[in-house]
Amino acid sequence: MSKTTTGKTPTGTPTGTPTGTPAGTPTGPPEGTASAAEDQDLGAAGSQLSTAPKEEAPNLPSLGVIGWARWFWRQLTSMRVALLLLLLLSLGAIPGSLIPQSGVDELKVEEFRENHDVLGPLYDNLGLFHVYSSVWFSAIYILLFVSLIGCIVPRTWQFVGQLRGRPPGAPRRLTRLPAYTTWRTAAEPEQVREAALALLKKRRFRAHTVGDAVAAEKGYVREAGNLVFHIALIVMLIAFAWGQLFKYEGNKLIVEGDGFSNTLTQYDDFKSGNLFDPDHDLAPFSFSLKDFHGTYEPSGPNRGTPRIYEAKVDYSEGAYGDEKPTTIEVNEPLEIDGSKVYLVSHGYAPVLTIKDAKGNVVMDKEATALLPLDSNVTSSGAVMVRDGYRNAEGEKEQLGFNAFFVPTYGGEGSAMYSTFPALLNPTLALSAYHGDLGVDAGFAKSIYQLDKTNLEEFKDSDGELFKKLLKPGETMTLPNGAGTVTFDGVREWAGFQVTEQPGSGWALAGSVAAILGLAGSLFIQRRRVWVRAVKGPDGVTVVEMAGLGRSESAKVPEELGDLAGVLYEQAPDTLEIPDAAEVPDEAEAPDAPDAPDAPHDDGAPKNDDGAPKNDDDTPDSPDTHVVPAEGAEK
Repeated sequence: MSKTTTGKTPTGTPTGTPTGTPAGTPTGPPEGTASAAEDQDLGAAGSQLSTAPKEEAPNLPSLGVIGWARWFWRQLTSMRVALLLLLLLSLGAIPGSLIPQSGVDELKVEEFRENHDVLGPLYDNLGLFHVYSSVWFSAIYILLFVSLIGCIVPRTWQFVGQLRGRPPGAPRRLTRLPAYTTWRTAAEPEQVREAALALLKKRRFRAHTVGDAVAAEKGYVREAGNLVFHIALIVMLIAFAWGQLFKYEGNKLIVEGDGFSNTLTQYDDFKSGNLFDPDHDLAPFSFSLKDFHGTYEPSGPNRGTPRIYEAKVDYSEGAYGDEKPTTIEVNEPLEIDGSKVYLVSHGYAPVLTIKDAKGNVVMDKEATALLPLDSNVTSSGAVMVRDGYRNAEGEKEQLGFNAFFVPTYGGEGSAMYSTFPALLNPTLALSAYHGDLGVDAGFAKSIYQLDKTNLEEFKDSDGELFKKLLKPGETMTLPNGAGTVTFDGVREWAGFQVTEQPGSGWALAGSVAAILGLAGSLFIQRRRVWVRAVKGPDGVTVVEMAGLGRSESAKVPEELGDLAGVLYEQAPDTLEIPDAAEVPDEAEAPDAPDAPDAPHDDGAPKNDDGAPKNDDDTPDSPDTHVVPAEGAEK
């Protein structure tokens, strides 16, 4: 028994002209018609390897509202327009990153307007100070959303139809496909087809028998990944829009021993989405800061770097919930009823006792939070006495102090900067003022900065601004018996950010799904394989295998070669194929005219007696349309 593998379809067709047909008369369809039919057959074999919309010839819409609406819808739902809208959305987000946004930092927006007389009004008119809520950005966003839906819905139904259908049958001429191989075997065609069907199903192909061939297809995950990617984009767009409309974010600075209740008036600053209602949508909870604990690297190149930042709090859910202790750390927020409480900052609050000229206490051991200026927590701020103070003449006044605090002072003669963030040598510098703080005028003012418009300086003996350095426990006496200030100690404060971002989980899931879908559409190839087994003119089974992929790839010939090699070994043999020299010609050619006795040298190898040499290793002439599959030849 022997098997042969060749790069062309075995021949055995009788030569000459069939009986009853005049010589030179065409016996089949015209050449142009046959070629067109073969092209149509090959096109059908490669059809529906993708769910991309078919390219149609340009066809101007008919006049009328319906025609123009249909034309506009086709343009909007085309992939070109979707990519253009996605590009415009990316370009539109650039101003939102470069220009101050009113929803993020209103102070920077006002500063930009004051410093730019021309650009400020222009940006206002274009909505560049609130890009993500502007009309033009929302229009791009909505059009992209509609375009994606218009692209995905028909492709999804088409893909479902392909899943419910079967791979198309084999083309008439498999030799025209880009990956092709063939061989002869003694097995019956039915046995070869059964073996091919079992092999392809084992390799997870969707396979079935159509006529004299087995049709198989694989790689549906590619198109599924493409659809998943686009659906994930829609999920991300919806999640992003939902989060922007219903989100809220607020910050609160809390000194040790103080508390916070989740109401609008308790926040230092607060911002929310357009559809968020602070009066009804804020989750009811409260918490109090019991202790803040921080440690730092004591030496080395990372000296002063925080090692531990944690805030110990007691919290309760609802109006009458029981208090529960917990610890909030950096990137480990407290989650309560959909809201998250993050630890975002830390600083110090000097504790002061202030008395007026008659010794009456007007500030009793109150802590005033100061804002840090550097990584070593050098801090500055203002101390204000708004009510209850009377000067030496008994007149009502207000006191104000510029405060500068360092947790680790370098010593006498050193600059007023901290050398370490921990409380190793705390020192407080105060400069005193009296008069009107301006806090009763009805305008919003910063509590961390003095408005000196209506304030007068306390003068020392040299006529200079009265100021002094204080250590914990020391007291400063104001000039002219105006009162005293005692530095009682230091308490720590922690800054918390309370946020609620609905839709963030969906946005994360959409991002992961988009990455997986994109990977599937890029690295998985959809391809088809056909195996045809028929009896040749000499009674021997001729097996043909061909493959077709959606795009040019070396994987299709490699996979076809692997399948052909396995099928070549697995196809059952039923009889021995005699050598070619022993097989008589079943179809004799018509007698040729008499020729001269002179030998005719056709260039073929001959034996010693002049007879043609039978060399089974000499391959047939290759078909110019055939590309043998790698690994199939043996």
